[in-house]
Amino acid sequence: MTMPNEQDRAPGAASAQTDNLTDGNGNPAEVEELRASLAAAEARALESRDMYMRALAELDNVRKRASRDVEQAHKYAVDRFANDLVGVKDSLELGLIAAGDVETLKAGTDATLKLLKKAFEKAGVIELDPLGEPFNPELHEAMAMQPSAEHVPDSVTQVVQKGYQLNGRLLRPARVIVARTP
Repeated sequence: MTMPNEQDRAPGAASAQTDNLTDGNGNPAEVEELRASLAAAEARALESRDMYMRALAELDNVRKRASRDVEQAHKYAVDRFANDLVGVKDSLELGLIAAGDVETLKAGTDATLKLLKKAFEKAGVIELDPLGEPFNPELHEAMAMQPSAEHVPDSVTQVVQKGYQLNGRLLRPARVIVARTP
């Protein structure tokens, strides 16, 4: 840090004050002490300004870095999941090629379903199959209510369409038929 000298100050600002002091308002020792104090204050002001400018630049860099990271996260959020689904697509294509034999087609479909289930597990997708469970309006969508003496009232008697959750958040509710008292 360089110390400001009298040439850096506004012309006549400090000299006018010191001239007044030497005109009988103070002694030369006090004038020198005031000049030293002024120089120290100016040095602290320059240092504070420098620290302020550095802090602003660092804040701007952090903002840009965070923006770039968020953009990358959005862009590649499903990267792993997409890679897992590529294998599922390949399996479906092979199944279509071998569609002549029903047993081969069934085996290929089972293998493809296993690949898809594994991809879902890795991605945190959980299947909701609530057959026999109590009806939960937060996870299930009632398609109909059916009188039933065999089932507990307000329990799921049939799953029309399975539901799915992603990391605890509902993607799609399970569509169900609910038992009611006859």
